[in-house]
Amino acid sequence: MREYRWATLGCGVIAHQLAEALQAQGRSLYSVANRTREKAVQFAATYGISKVYDNIDEVFTDENVDIIYISTPHNTHISYLKQALTHGKHVLCEKSITLNSAELMLAMDLARQHQVVLAEAMTIFHMPLYRKLHDLIQQGQLGPLRLLQLNFGSYKEYNMENRFFNRKLAGGALLDIGVYALSLCRWFLSEAPDQVLSQVKFAPTGVDEQASILLMNSQKEMATISLSLHAKQPKRATIVCEEAYIEVFEYPRADQAVITYTSDGHKEQLEVGRSQDALLYEVMDMEKTVSDEENCMYLEYTEDVMQIMTQIRTEWNMKYPEEERD
Repeated sequence: MREYRWATLGCGVIAHQLAEALQAQGRSLYSVANRTREKAVQFAATYGISKVYDNIDEVFTDENVDIIYISTPHNTHISYLKQALTHGKHVLCEKSITLNSAELMLAMDLARQHQVVLAEAMTIFHMPLYRKLHDLIQQGQLGPLRLLQLNFGSYKEYNMENRFFNRKLAGGALLDIGVYALSLCRWFLSEAPDQVLSQVKFAPTGVDEQASILLMNSQKEMATISLSLHAKQPKRATIVCEEAYIEVFEYPRADQAVITYTSDGHKEQLEVGRSQDALLYEVMDMEKTVSDEENCMYLEYTEDVMQIMTQIRTEWNMKYPEEERD
């Protein structure tokens, strides 16, 4: 497989992890684009990146760029996606990939028109542990799936200007952390939910600070999700099958799980992959998909999750400024 040239759009935490993932393969990012050029220059110096753009838009027209990783705030994604895809660039975009389903459908249409790969950088879909667990369930070793229970709670200070609570930066629990929980649910559910119920507590800015979500599909597989941005709770997932249940902690990048069997209560410890290689797994799967070796980016699951989040926010009557202008 050829070696693809990656550009990062954004210089935040995820961009650093991307650069480190490529370095682990003996590679480096080809280029870096950022709204503040000084930060891009510093980033490039740290990772030995040769190309820094004077203007952020230059990354889209650079004929040497194969894949762009977008890691800017949620509400900027669709603008950058449209430019990247229109210029024939493959795109791996940080979660949440867009604000809503309409934006995602627009991006998907552009990707099809220009015959490029569009994908969300969702670690859940690429961790080897989840592929192993999915196979165990599909093979019938744990019995039919019945229920998923997921928690994700962070304690963020009540600073209404930061990205977590700021409407202008598409803040709120659902797009920031709920997307992980919903993606894990979609990974294991045999089909997308057709029943969605939720409750919400709003922050003073009007974004969702805390939420509970119930899901069920036509197979009667169910899920319960608890989210909070101002109350710490474990990132814990329990996957309940008829003959065993699986417990996973720190599930966004998990590499361990415990299976407890119903018949006699004995436990089995699984260790698959490495949590610190989460970005590396995403890079490898993206390149496999771009090369037509294997389609392993699961955009259809991203689409299902975005539909759920869009439905929930519609029921909450919660819009971001960009959506109010549409």
